[in-house]
Amino acid sequence: MDAPKEIFLKDYKLPDYYFDTVDLNFLLGEEKTVVSSKITVFPRVEGSSYPLVLDGQDLKIISIKVNHKELKDGDYRLNSRHLTIPSPPVGTFTLEIVNEIHPENNTSLEGLYKSSGNFCTQCEAEGFRKITFYQDRPDIMAKYTCRIEADKSLYPVLLSNGNLIEQGDLEGGRHYALWEDPFKKPCYLFALVAGPLESRDDTFVTRSGRKVLLRIWTPAQDLPKTAHAMYSLKAAMKWDEDVFGLEYDLDLFNVVAVPDFNMGAMENKSLNIFNSKLVLASPETASDGDYAAILGVIGHEYFHNWTGNRVTCRDWFQLSLKEGLTVFRDQEFSSDMGSRTVKRIADVSKLRNYQFPQDAGPMAHPVRPHSYIKMDNFYTVTVYEKGAEVVRMYKTLLGSQGFRKGMDLYFQRHDGQAVTCEDFFAAMRDANDADFANFLLWYGSALFLLDFHLF
Repeated sequence: MDAPKEIFLKDYKLPDYYFDTVDLNFLLGEEKTVVSSKITVFPRVEGSSYPLVLDGQDLKIISIKVNHKELKDGDYRLNSRHLTIPSPPVGTFTLEIVNEIHPENNTSLEGLYKSSGNFCTQCEAEGFRKITFYQDRPDIMAKYTCRIEADKSLYPVLLSNGNLIEQGDLEGGRHYALWEDPFKKPCYLFALVAGPLESRDDTFVTRSGRKVLLRIWTPAQDLPKTAHAMYSLKAAMKWDEDVFGLEYDLDLFNVVAVPDFNMGAMENKSLNIFNSKLVLASPETASDGDYAAILGVIGHEYFHNWTGNRVTCRDWFQLSLKEGLTVFRDQEFSSDMGSRTVKRIADVSKLRNYQFPQDAGPMAHPVRPHSYIKMDNFYTVTVYEKGAEVVRMYKTLLGSQGFRKGMDLYFQRHDGQAVTCEDFFAAMRDANDADFANFLLWYGSALFLLDFHLF
């Protein structure tokens, strides 16, 4: 096995190729799943031709085609981590790959896995490479369609990102659903869920008058415990419109809550997936703290629709660009929904009890790390909670109106892009004609936040 390689922020390079459209087809089965991808590829520099290197792990290749011509073994190189096409065509071309995976044996719970009778995905940070061969990096943004086919009796619900375009029955007791996401996204936001689930349905009318269908999917026995989650989702949608002027952009928003989802919660575009603990609540068993936690985490994942999805990270070193900012937004949301004083004291207490010891110990690292070996290890209280305090300092320096002006410019400049912490800083600076160049030092140093405002 190849030794793990340390990745450095200073070594970031633009990709040689970008993807325009990605059409996925899943044939879900009990013993194997066949994944077909059709990708429109174009070079960053027109007229250039470089090797196309795709990430892939635990995948069995069935076929590879370039511009509809099947490649032979000598036309590509394959190892345990990468598929390389040394001489792709010059200009835009179509890449079609068919591969086989085994979700039922996927104990890593990354990529597509099967648990408790449900197929489920977790692709952040680098799980998509366990589904199909791809440039598994967040600066590759493309428009996706996803067709899912499965046994209807075992998997009556078939979900993916975007809007449901088509569905129907097939021979042999199978059925299919075709989903289309009209917004470009990185592959870490791809999601698929299939299983025997039922939904609580509601609607939300946006400020522009569009009606959005909201659905929270759970196993049947858990459905009565989803009322507070639905309230939280509608409150978050309204709050984001009122405070930041951000409106939801699709006709459908799905939430899935299953008991064995491994990441806690994940903001996949229009298909948020949660562990049941973060969605289900009833007065008989849930505490006030449980209700508050559900409000916050439902809000957090919804708020990612703009801060993380519409504007995403150039690379994983920029993780706090989406997470620190979105934690700040969910803190403000919870403050407005309840007691701002109580919420702020709780957030500072968490910072002092968990993040300060990290800064003072051997695991100290900057809000934006300089290097990593495995990215999954950097989902930390420093990146999230300290990152939120860095965002809060922008608001302290610029005031609420100045901060909103900076946010507006950030979205105006970077909607549909993969960007950096410097881009967020530049939007705040330029929108307010402010001079605080030393502020960027907060992103690169493991410094104590000793001098901060409680309110």
